[in-house]
Amino acid sequence: MSELPAAGSRRPEASLSVAVGARVGVASWWRTPTARRYLFGYSLLTPAVLYVGLLVGMPFLFSLYLALSDATVGEPIARFVGIENFISALENATFYTALRNTLVFTLGAGILKGLLGTSLAFLLVQPFKGRRVVRALIVIPFTLPIAVSVLGWKWMFDSQFSVVNWALSNLGLIGGYGSADWPVWLGQPGLALFSVMFVNVWRGFPFSAIVLLAGMTSVAPEILEAAKVDGASFMQRFRKIIVPMIAPILFVGSAFDTVFTLSDLSIVYLLTNGGPDGATEILQTLAYNTGIRAGALGRGAAISLFLFPLLLPAIIILLRTLRRRQY
Repeated sequence: MSELPAAGSRRPEASLSVAVGARVGVASWWRTPTARRYLFGYSLLTPAVLYVGLLVGMPFLFSLYLALSDATVGEPIARFVGIENFISALENATFYTALRNTLVFTLGAGILKGLLGTSLAFLLVQPFKGRRVVRALIVIPFTLPIAVSVLGWKWMFDSQFSVVNWALSNLGLIGGYGSADWPVWLGQPGLALFSVMFVNVWRGFPFSAIVLLAGMTSVAPEILEAAKVDGASFMQRFRKIIVPMIAPILFVGSAFDTVFTLSDLSIVYLLTNGGPDGATEILQTLAYNTGIRAGALGRGAAISLFLFPLLLPAIIILLRTLRRRQY
């Protein structure tokens, strides 16, 4: 007599059929339009992921490795020191001066670029002769090589041959040519910080204007005309119609502008290199001078990584706000 299979047991033939069916199901799913759409999307996304991983992720990990070691230019072998470099930075008074200047520089330049960019965008959206030429010329500060433009401003801020002082003296706002009361733009602490902030704003506000202009041109004129007929003022149309409709563009532009401003080393380094007496010292110049010029790679990397907790909350808030508005 043949033995019956135990209760709950599965025949080998049944298990084999289930496995074959699962493989057939997976194979058939890969042929569906949904699978092809996912495959096409991920294939388009892969180059960007690789680009970010190689050019951003790897340098960040290498900086983290340097920050946790006592790496220097003169020592080929680095030892693990933990958070000692971060503690050393927090015990340095110059670090807090650089942190304060970084916050003032980023917030002040961001607010000014937002105001000037908004005003310029409203001017450029109006119909007038030569509007296309003006739109093309307005992006020149943003497209010029940064070294060329900053060195030009350094000459214009020169204490003896300053074009800015010459223009102000001809307007009667300061003393005559060569007067002793001429401001030393890059030599006085308050004026030096204002000067580097002004150059950053001059270079960056066309980008803000272009982003806002692109959003404003996407708003249907019929909507604005209807609001105008209903008696809405200019500011009401801007706050209630334009801003909500172009909010995603504004958030993305603000994120890019914050990153560009917070990571801007060239303008401060070429104009003042953190001087006079640390008045324009920011975290970027302090990290460069400590890590590259002084040779303390570990300490310089630790100082530069303090930019990460400053930037991360701002970007998270912008992206979360943008995501909430999309749903």
